[in-house]
Amino acid sequence: MTDAAPKLLLLDTASLYFRAFYGVPDAVKAPDGTSVNAVRGLLDMIAKLVTAYRPTHLVACWDDDWRPQWRVDLIPSYKAHRVVEVVPGGADVEEVPDPLEAQIPIIREVLRALRIPVIGVAEHEADDVIGTLAMIAAMPVDIVTGDRDLFQLVDDARAVRVIYTARGMSNLEDMTEENVVRRYGVLPRQYADFATMRGDASDGLPGVAGVGEKTAATLLAEHGDLAAIRTAAETADGMSAGVAKKILSAADYLEVAPTVVRVATALPIAVPAEALRPLDAAEKAAAVSVAERWNLGTSMARALEALSRTA
Repeated sequence: MTDAAPKLLLLDTASLYFRAFYGVPDAVKAPDGTSVNAVRGLLDMIAKLVTAYRPTHLVACWDDDWRPQWRVDLIPSYKAHRVVEVVPGGADVEEVPDPLEAQIPIIREVLRALRIPVIGVAEHEADDVIGTLAMIAAMPVDIVTGDRDLFQLVDDARAVRVIYTARGMSNLEDMTEENVVRRYGVLPRQYADFATMRGDASDGLPGVAGVGEKTAATLLAEHGDLAAIRTAAETADGMSAGVAKKILSAADYLEVAPTVVRVATALPIAVPAEALRPLDAAEKAAAVSVAERWNLGTSMARALEALSRTA
């Protein structure tokens, strides 16, 4: 690496390869007929991100368990609408289109060929891996995701921001504290409580009935956090009777939901010590071989070129 200031780029890998799968036309196939649009799209994303954000360290964070049982035990509806097969004693099977499912092992192979570390933790989601690495990193952190729950990690003082992909890779949004406040009216440290009250149908979180984004933000502005909001509802102090009734009616949900919504920040993992670097001749030849096997063409070339500029 050069003398560039250290920076860690964390990829919410599944978020990105789902986006690639639905955003990249399935026009080019591998020689055996396997779809590779998600692989190609992810490679293009990596090339763009490394070029634009100049990280010195890069981690592909992985869902070892996309729907951890400890979260389901607290809120059974958590991501329940995305389950296609319940696996007793194991990770439930997520609804993933067959052409994408076939590409996930290829994605792992490609990341390995590029020497990009993949980190997952049993019984935890990629969000939890991201939360932990962002917390322990002794360097600025950019988190690339389309999941707004990760806004809770934004911290200007520690130079942790989210590169938000919801509007597409050509319209990336750098979410700092100011931008989170502008969009939602809450500080990042309040975002998990905000999301708990608002709910999120995409994650199967019901929220507090009758409390939407505006009310949740107003309550947090007035009381600071969910614990203080619940106390105010119980004591009828500084809260209308109608809002207090809504909060009190959701007491059972509010007892457990914060644990589900907050990402873990103390998993037994470490930031990889080795920095990004160009592949040596043998590694590059191996990566090119992978590209030829799966017909990844210019997408692999762009990723290799981006990594070559990290020298």
